[in-house]
Amino acid sequence: MKVLKKIRDGYIFWHANQFKVPQFSPSPITRKRITFNGKVQNVGFRLEVFFIAERLHLTGWVKNMEDGSVEGEFQGEESKIDFLVSCMQSLKRASVQQLTTSELPICENEKDFIIIR
Repeated sequence: MKVLKKIRDGYIFWHANQFKVPQFSPSPITRKRITFNGKVQNVGFRLEVFFIAERLHLTGWVKNMEDGSVEGEFQGEESKIDFLVSCMQSLKRASVQQLTTSELPICENEKDFIIIR
């Protein structure tokens, strides 16, 4: 089982690095809570979110929810958060059916993006 997980994780890392990150115009720093509903668990969704968030220098977290959704808080330039969301909606191995977004106050001391298990 560990071998298959390692292969899957390697594929997700490779795939997350295939997204061409555009040159972003500066945009306001924001924090958003986003819930992805659909076929988003057991497909490497959180790991892909993590790798892309790291590439975009976003902070926050992502976790699986008991109802089968994936929820995260994303902090950084709004255009970069929007790009991450569009990447996740375009995944072939997942299917985002619904997206719920809300604005949150900025967390001043946050430095990293993490996966909550």
